[in-house]
Amino acid sequence: MPKRAFWVGLLFVVSITLSCIGWTPSAAAFSEQQKLFLQAWRIVNQAYLDETFNDQNWWFVRQDFLKKQFSNREQTYEAIEGMLASLDDPFTRLLKPEQYRSLQVSTSGELSGVGLQININPETGNLEVVTPLPGSPAEEAGIEPRDRILAIDHTETQDLTLDEAATRMRGSIGSQVTLTIKSQGEDRSSAREVEIVRDRISLNPVYTNLDQQSSNVPIGYIRLTQFSANATKEVSHAVARLEKQGAKGYLLDLRNNPGGLLQAGIEIARLWLDQGTIVYTVTRNGVEGSFDANGSALTKGSLVVLVNQGTASASEILAGALQDNARAQLVGEKTFGKGLIQSLFELPGDSGIAVTVAKYETPNHTDIHESGIIPNLAVPQDPISLDQIGTEADQQYQEAIKLLTADSVVASH
Repeated sequence: MPKRAFWVGLLFVVSITLSCIGWTPSAAAFSEQQKLFLQAWRIVNQAYLDETFNDQNWWFVRQDFLKKQFSNREQTYEAIEGMLASLDDPFTRLLKPEQYRSLQVSTSGELSGVGLQININPETGNLEVVTPLPGSPAEEAGIEPRDRILAIDHTETQDLTLDEAATRMRGSIGSQVTLTIKSQGEDRSSAREVEIVRDRISLNPVYTNLDQQSSNVPIGYIRLTQFSANATKEVSHAVARLEKQGAKGYLLDLRNNPGGLLQAGIEIARLWLDQGTIVYTVTRNGVEGSFDANGSALTKGSLVVLVNQGTASASEILAGALQDNARAQLVGEKTFGKGLIQSLFELPGDSGIAVTVAKYETPNHTDIHESGIIPNLAVPQDPISLDQIGTEADQQYQEAIKLLTADSVVASH
């Protein structure tokens, strides 16, 4: 089915300008700041997934905020943020100019900062580390997956949005930032301050290796850290290289991958699937769309996918598509459980607004939001460092290798 809209999981696919949103004749009575607020209100009014707007009258919300005076842009931003907060949806949020630029950079392939992928734990509301990027200052400082970030430069993170926290950790190369870190299982008194010098962060999302040591069968290992704009190309190149090297099976590692561009997740699924539905999308009107494979799979080699609690959003779309189509078995832990889709709308002044516009379901029509995807083979795993991946300490990896080399492994198709 042809698709005319491009949606995102955690980040954006395409900016949508607002020239198509016309003003009513009474618009001239509003100040420029009020017009900006009204643009944000109208976007949510027309696109937001929950037609009850968190069980509130959205028109009354508009009127209540318009009673306030917006004398400058910062006050307008505060009003928009207050309006969006009433939806109780952390994924629908205002992106101020700096945040908007950072979002664009993070999908383009390079930025400067500490090199942490972060998320807000939906159960606790705490800012947590998904994973440090390979070779980043954060990894060198010993920060590990699931560490909680209590403060950034002594500013408590409890009241920061995800974008605000990310912005505070980014900065010019050579500048310093202090993170207050509490490891998993420790109490607040055990928190430590970690001083990190920012550096240029490479966002190449793919790492590959041909494993010929773990078994007699050459296994192509592909670790995908983010669904950025270049992810599909890099995965395609990785499969081609491993095929030439004689790989007989594949291990796709999506652990601690927080997602990214939805379209990248769909295109990467097409690299493994010849046929079948990849994902269904459902709007607030119940309109259902789908994205399907197009016969462009690069290999028929057996496939196992590694997942854990940090596997989220576009990663879950890919994992769900491969599992439901019986193309791959999943090994590891239950995934994060983010089944909502955001679109990014551009606002005047180089700002933007991310709005939850739809939810997605796996090919078997499973809604995984807040419940996650259950792997075929559950293998608990304590946090390990990057250099322990693929070693004896990596129990999930070892179990996946056993599946790939066992006679009973499900044949791909």
